Formats: sequence, structure tokens, C-alpha cells
Amino acid sequence: MTKAKARNQSAPPVMHMIFGDGTPKKAVATALVVGSILTLINHGDQVFTGELPPVWKVMLTYFTPYCVTTWGAVTGKRAQWKLDFAMRTELDMSQEKPS
Repeated sequence: MTKAKARNQSAPPVMHMIFGDGTPKKAVATALVVGSILTLINHGDQVFTGELPPVWKVMLTYFTPYCVTTWGAVTGKRAQWKLDFAMRTELDMSQEKPS
């Protein structure tokens, strides 16, 4: 692979990294567990006295771990792609015959 070809390779689309490879399923599972724990920590006193906390605050409490998990998955996939691509490029260049 020539250096020009190596520079023209692009990473997978961000939308694929966000919605592919089971990322949403993992993010929902994390949001349910972490969001429930955080809701009890942040709003448990209101819940146990029979009051309901503001819905938007509870929604944000679940949405935050969902976003953090998704962001972590995307950055991890991107880093792995860069590592794999660098290794492929190095291997391809080492196999080229000198002209």
C-alpha cells in the first residue's frame, strides 16, 4: 500500500459506530442500572416520602449514563480502528517490493 493510499483510508462512519455492533443495547442496559442507582441516590428521599421528583431530572439521570456509554464505545472503536489500520498499513508497506 502506498502512502497516498494509506492517507485516503477513512474510519467507519460515526453513525455506524453509534448504532452498530450492539452499542445501543449495551448503553440501554448501562443506563437502566446506573440510572436507577443514581435516581435512588439523588431523589430517594423524595421517592420514599411519596413525592415524585421532576420527570425531566429523572430522564436526565438515565440519559447521562446512556450518552457516556455510547461515547466510550465510539471512542474505543475509533481507537481500535486506528490501531488496526496502522498495523495493516505497516504490514502492507513491509511487503511491498522495492522498485
